[in-house]
Amino acid sequence: MPSSTIRSISITVSDDDGAAAPRRARAGRRKVVRSLGQRAVRLVARWWPILLLLPAVALLLFEASRLRASPSPAPPVSSSLGRLDPTTRLVHGVREPCLKFLNPKSIENLAFHEGSGLDAVVKRIIYKTDDDDYDSHHSEANSTYLLQHAEATRFNLFTGFQTVSEREESFKVLMLTNIDNGGFKISDDDVRYMRTCKVVVSTCAFGGGDDLYQPIGMVNSSIGKVCYVAFWDEVTLSTQEAEGKLTGDNEKIGRWRIIVVKNLPFVDQRLNGKIPKMLTHRLFPEASYSIWVDSKYQFRRDPIGVLEALLWRRNSTFAISEHGARTNIYDEGKAIVQKNKATPEEVKVQLTQYRQDRMPDGKRLHGLKALAEASIIVRELTPLTNHFMCAWFNEVVRFTSRDQLSFPYVLWRLNMPGIYMFPVCTRRDLVNSLGHTRKVKPLTQTNSDSSAA
Repeated sequence: MPSSTIRSISITVSDDDGAAAPRRARAGRRKVVRSLGQRAVRLVARWWPILLLLPAVALLLFEASRLRASPSPAPPVSSSLGRLDPTTRLVHGVREPCLKFLNPKSIENLAFHEGSGLDAVVKRIIYKTDDDDYDSHHSEANSTYLLQHAEATRFNLFTGFQTVSEREESFKVLMLTNIDNGGFKISDDDVRYMRTCKVVVSTCAFGGGDDLYQPIGMVNSSIGKVCYVAFWDEVTLSTQEAEGKLTGDNEKIGRWRIIVVKNLPFVDQRLNGKIPKMLTHRLFPEASYSIWVDSKYQFRRDPIGVLEALLWRRNSTFAISEHGARTNIYDEGKAIVQKNKATPEEVKVQLTQYRQDRMPDGKRLHGLKALAEASIIVRELTPLTNHFMCAWFNEVVRFTSRDQLSFPYVLWRLNMPGIYMFPVCTRRDLVNSLGHTRKVKPLTQTNSDSSAA
């Protein structure tokens, strides 16, 4: 048999051929991805305004649904009015009351303080008046209102026309002190009532102003010892009567004796409000103590207990709250302008005068914080504190109505002993803050049908 020849055939097998398929698949996927990406870019470029708008629409729908589902927030009055719970603060990790108040039984047994012994600095004050008769000017076409504009000054027949030299002399604590202040126009019945007051809690609302909030928290024994007096003008009286808040036969609404003031001497209602706030000693000549409460507050502590906590316990004659936001008079001036509480020109004139008088710009004056929040003022009515308040009032008349701006200056000039500046926390414990109710109407004219105080 012929021999058969087996021929070998070599076949080269490369790994590249096995990887070609996956590479082709990956390439195809990349092509698809690029195609999709390009399409997405084209869509975004075409529809981007709508894409931006969709999230905003969704957010608006969400907020609208949430507002419909949630009840309206209660007004501040309903949440704060009538609260008696003590305000507290953390002291070294322990929560303590801001105002350490005596219990009702101890308040009932309190005897009135004999005095701080600080009266020797000022024995008495002589109030300087102008030669012109106040009543005769009021009977002639509201001349006080006209005089204010004619002279381009806020000094008038009520305040007297204090000169610059008289201003300087008024800060010198002498045995006799001349201060240009007068009284304002109230009825004879009200004058007689005010002369019976020994301790007075007072407030005011002129030009429609705020509602009247009844005081709470007093003990029974204090009710007969304290006068609660609210000063209104005829605009506020008619506003309150329109809302059904009428005085009774005793001229009271609740605890408050309503005293209607006529012939207000200033066009600026804020300045009219400084009269009962700062000149309490002129309106209540027989009173020994006063507590001023701004109309946006509800007073919620016993007045006799407040006198003990803020004056008698500390051997003080004058108590006022520290300012909670600022400490410097010049920073306060900037804040007043920013909040449109006074014009830049008014503030500039006042602070320029204080700089010329070398008023320091520190955070403390005579060991006390320089700025006060003057919505609550507790004081013994002594010649010393009366002098302080008269000097303060004259600064408010001369410059801006923002009494917090002039308080540091008077504090610096007089260096009155017996001042206690209590912390903001204590102020919050004394009152319920309810805010201002309505915008005050400016004074457009004065009235002449009244008798002098």
